[in-house]
Amino acid sequence: MKLIKSLCFSLFAVLATTVELPAQDAQDGDALIGVWQPSHGKARIKIDKISGKYYGKIVWLREPIDPDTDAPKLDKNNPDPSMQNVPLRGYRMLKDFEYVGDGVWENGTIYDPENGKTYNCVIKLKDDNTLDIRGYIGVKTFGRTDEWKRLQMKK
Repeated sequence: MKLIKSLCFSLFAVLATTVELPAQDAQDGDALIGVWQPSHGKARIKIDKISGKYYGKIVWLREPIDPDTDAPKLDKNNPDPSMQNVPLRGYRMLKDFEYVGDGVWENGTIYDPENGKTYNCVIKLKDDNTLDIRGYIGVKTFGRTDEWKRLQMKK
C-alpha cells in the first residue's frame, strides 16, 4: 500500500511540474515579441505571436521608395512572379517559429528580399535586447548569423 501511495505521489508531482512548465515556456517564448533591427539597419522587423507561432514582418525601410519608379519598393527578387508586385513594407519575412526553450526559436524560415531566397532559420536570444538570427540551408553549420537589436529596449 505504501508503494502505491508513493507512486501516486510521485506521479502527481511529475504532472504538477509538467503542467506549470508550458505557461512559463509561453511567457519566455514571448520575449521575442517586439520590433527589431538587423545589423545592416535597412529595415525594422516586427515580431508577433499568431496561433502559438512567431512571425516577423517588415514595418520600416530606410529607403521605402524605389528610385526607378517613385513607388513603394516591391519584392522584385521573389522567384514567384505573382509575388514580385508585393510591397516589401508589410511583407512577412519570418515564418512559423516555435519556442523550444532556453531562449531558442526553431522550425521557422527567413526570407531574404535582397536575393529572393528563403532559408531555414534559428533565433537565439543573447540578452533581452539582442538576437542572433542564423539562416542556413540543410545544416545549421552552413549558414550565416546576423545580430538584431531590439528598438524599444526592455528595462
